[in-house]
Amino acid sequence: MQENAVRRFAATFVTDTTSPPTPRHSRLRRGRFDLVEVADVIIALICFAITNSALTNANATHHGHHSAGVLVLVAFVDCAPLALRTRFPLSAWAFSAAALIWTSLIIPAGSLGAPDVPVAGVLVYGLCLYAVTVRCRPRIVVGAAAVTLVGAAFIDLSSIPQAIFLTVVPILLGIVVGVRRSGERQLAEQERRHSGERALLEERQRIARELHDVVAHHMSVIAIQAEAAPYRTADPPPELVESFGEIRASALAGLTELRRVLGVLRTGGQDTTPQPGLADLDTLLDSARSGGVSVTATVSGNPVPLPDGVDLSAYRIVQEALSNAMRHAPGSHVQLQLAYRPDALALEISNDAALRAVPVLVASGERAAEGGHGLVGMRERATMLGGSLDAGPAGDGGFRVTAVLPVSSPEEAA
Repeated sequence: MQENAVRRFAATFVTDTTSPPTPRHSRLRRGRFDLVEVADVIIALICFAITNSALTNANATHHGHHSAGVLVLVAFVDCAPLALRTRFPLSAWAFSAAALIWTSLIIPAGSLGAPDVPVAGVLVYGLCLYAVTVRCRPRIVVGAAAVTLVGAAFIDLSSIPQAIFLTVVPILLGIVVGVRRSGERQLAEQERRHSGERALLEERQRIARELHDVVAHHMSVIAIQAEAAPYRTADPPPELVESFGEIRASALAGLTELRRVLGVLRTGGQDTTPQPGLADLDTLLDSARSGGVSVTATVSGNPVPLPDGVDLSAYRIVQEALSNAMRHAPGSHVQLQLAYRPDALALEISNDAALRAVPVLVASGERAAEGGHGLVGMRERATMLGGSLDAGPAGDGGFRVTAVLPVSSPEEAA
């Protein structure tokens, strides 16, 4: 138990109560060398030289009895902690505090006609206290401040005001720098996370384009050739016709599955819940109305069950338009028209000119609703199904999007 307590106490002065040093900017590093640490060593050497010279001159002037070796040792222990403050801030501070108290015992106050402790030693102590504030936990900082005041009272009661100043200034500077570094770390972490998410989305889009442009094309060609192959031979055997039929059916099934995968890739989610469709249109319209826009929906033609891809794409296109309306033009009126045709589903979504300063259906494809991909995403969905999409200003000053999505079966499309 005693050995473990000693280890914990030792860890307190090394790593347990300190944060890792903030990575230096490239301008502050030269290979393996940290220029801040190098600067600390140089400043410590300068302080050592100044302190040793001042103590030697004062000792000679006041006929002191201190030997040159003692004066050199005093100057060294007062200035050496500065070289350790970057890697071991708490240890450097403790070393500096003990060095000042030891100096006051070796060289009594006023014996050399100089300050109670060397000025350079006080400077080193302040820098070490600043490093403790930046790197250590708050309770350690409070303890260091208390030790500073108690130590000043031990050395000389009249030095309490100077000790308060020496305590407050480094701690305030350390708090400001620590808060700033914490904010920078959080921003850097958010940027790394957003960069990773952006790279993931870009990779998903790239895979989706490749699947759509390459794999879907070849599978469509396979289906077409499998359907046409039996007609190239007079009186083909029934087994051959059946075999080609199975090849064609497998290719069409693969195309359907590929479209489902493309939808998952483009939405960036996992296919764990049922995809929405026009059956959920009433809920979507109610949500838009509660968001500050009025919506009028009209349906013409004979509503029939739609293929899953057409149903999902139609829903996403409507969702994108209504989301833009809630976000950019609250209070406007949106008209939605659904027309069921024998071979296609026609959509027309338009807003009036009441708030035409900010069109409901943003022409820039870079704005995306939560469930859509902007105008670019609308066009991709329509093109993937072999349909079309047009968007632009309406004649009355509003904005209109029209889409035609084929509803023919995969066999008929092939």
